[in-house]
Amino acid sequence: MNFDHKIIWITGASSGIGKSLALALSKQQTKLILSSRNEKELNAVKNSCENPENIKILPLDLENYKSLSGKVDEALALFGGVDVLFNNGGISQRSFAKETSIEVDERIMDINYLGTVALSKALLPHFIEKNSGYFVVITSIVGKIGTPLRSSYAASKHALHGFFDSLRAEVYQNNIKITLACPGFVQTNVSLNALTADGTPQNKMDSATKNGLTPEVFVQNLLKAVRQEKQEVYIGGFKEKLAVYVKRFFPKLLSKMIRKLAVT
Repeated sequence: MNFDHKIIWITGASSGIGKSLALALSKQQTKLILSSRNEKELNAVKNSCENPENIKILPLDLENYKSLSGKVDEALALFGGVDVLFNNGGISQRSFAKETSIEVDERIMDINYLGTVALSKALLPHFIEKNSGYFVVITSIVGKIGTPLRSSYAASKHALHGFFDSLRAEVYQNNIKITLACPGFVQTNVSLNALTADGTPQNKMDSATKNGLTPEVFVQNLLKAVRQEKQEVYIGGFKEKLAVYVKRFFPKLLSKMIRKLAVT
């Protein structure tokens, strides 16, 4: 995978991982489409990038997933196509399952799962028609394991793995690639914006998030994995990556570890 002269669409591009992706890819010979709900911050990201004349802004709301087919039409018109979609937009959670309203469960699934799937399915005919394309999906280490305070978030990320693993098999003959990237703790606003039991944001930076990888380091590793066309990659601290393999080979041990794990 070579990013030169590619048209790349990034969701969740107004901050964190998405912003760092835009900054990194703007240094290459790419054309970028930046999307999130926050148009003001998208423009700030664009102006911070190199070659801003090669960058277009396309605000969208993943929660409003039934409108996303129209957003794909708008995206395709900006540069005449799309080569790579980084599905990065999403929202996290900090609440116990017993206390979390079903409306919060629904909102997390609408944004993280249905929004991502709807956008990808709407873009899929374009990829099939040109017999090439690349979906990069930012899931999470909790897309492989579940931890306390993340029940709905973990469910949404597990669901993405199921969908895109199935899709990969279906579109192999169309030369469409898929990378599932699983971050551990990354220094972003994810914990500030995370939904609590009643749906309000946590508005607090978790210590684990504060001490995680920088977005720049995460993106460096992510782009390396995409260049190598890896199907799945875990990017985080040693303990987070270890947990994936402990679950695979020693699931009961992981259950004991998770109960004692500091996840905030």
